[in-house]
Amino acid sequence: MMTTSAKDAERFRMIAKTLFGLEEILAEELIALGAADVRPMNRSVEFHGGKELLYKANLWCRTATRILKPIINFKAGDEKALYDNVLRIDWRDYLGLDQTFVIDAVISKSGFDNSLYAAQKTKDAIADHFRKRTGRRPSVDLKNPDIRINIYIYRDECTIALDSSGEPLFKRGYRSKTGEAPLNEVLAAGIVLHSGWDQKSPFVDAMCGSGTIIIEAALLARNIAPGLTREKYGFMNWADFDIDLFKRIHQEARKEIVPRLEFEMVGSDKASKQVQEAAANARKAGVGRDIIFKQSAIGDLIPPSPPGALIINPPYGGRMSVDDIRTFYQSIGDALKKHFIGYDAYIFTGNLAAARYIGLRTSRRIEMYNGPIECRLLKFEMYEGSRKTKYQKQ
Repeated sequence: MMTTSAKDAERFRMIAKTLFGLEEILAEELIALGAADVRPMNRSVEFHGGKELLYKANLWCRTATRILKPIINFKAGDEKALYDNVLRIDWRDYLGLDQTFVIDAVISKSGFDNSLYAAQKTKDAIADHFRKRTGRRPSVDLKNPDIRINIYIYRDECTIALDSSGEPLFKRGYRSKTGEAPLNEVLAAGIVLHSGWDQKSPFVDAMCGSGTIIIEAALLARNIAPGLTREKYGFMNWADFDIDLFKRIHQEARKEIVPRLEFEMVGSDKASKQVQEAAANARKAGVGRDIIFKQSAIGDLIPPSPPGALIINPPYGGRMSVDDIRTFYQSIGDALKKHFIGYDAYIFTGNLAAARYIGLRTSRRIEMYNGPIECRLLKFEMYEGSRKTKYQKQ
């Protein structure tokens, strides 16, 4: 991964948004890019840098959902304070009359009734600001705005920020086909990074669905910046967008790609349709030749020789009976013991009760969320004999 040059332009504060449980990993990604004053927070990471770093963070961060550039902080205990403070901002520095915009509002422990109301008051203030100075106002576009403005209110503290990403960064651009319950790409990348996989030994996803986990693993192993498949970023519509700088960063990222992998990556699923969809997504992501896709149930799959890493995201059992979910998770444990000795196996699940039926002892349990569902990433070290025997051999 590239680092930012020492001569990066004027430094400013930025906020990288992420998912619960990925804050420390995202902080490490930003430090590797050259960010300064990195501070993990709740579902976000604060950091400092210049325009070059902002572009690189959007292009390279696998576990960020958005990169925000705060422009002002103020007290906003009520709607009048919010409106008056937003009205004072010279919005002509950030938004053109012929550009469209949208407001994304998030409120927490605030006196405001809801986020939609806060967004409406902010929009009104911006519109009135332009009317008073130009007699015109820019239009709102909820679906495809030129400028996305983020407002965050916690108690009576308000932060207004520009969203440099535009569309969320988990929209990599490669996933045109999805399974029944696809993982968010950022979550999938976070699971792979949490596993500590060495990116040198075989990698298997034996319940690959639409392929998100194994595609993110292949992008990581090939050192392909996840943003290379995207065509648009929010900062491209900013007045100070430096197209030459972005082109250079983009070209440098392409030079960083590892040409080929020297180990096997296998994605399998018992449903042939999902295997076909996963293969199509992998080709679109540029890693189609790096992954072997097979139609196979986990109990029938013969993986590459160990050592290696297995990561699966099995169904959580919402539509299964209690007996079915017990049998299903027992079969996962049986498959691990039969075929994956010598592997580090990771199971990401939102059904913690069902996970007990795997019948193996975990060596790590990492708390994460899949949307609103509380999940765990469970690690099973599939060694022969006892744990004591394993460490005596090392």
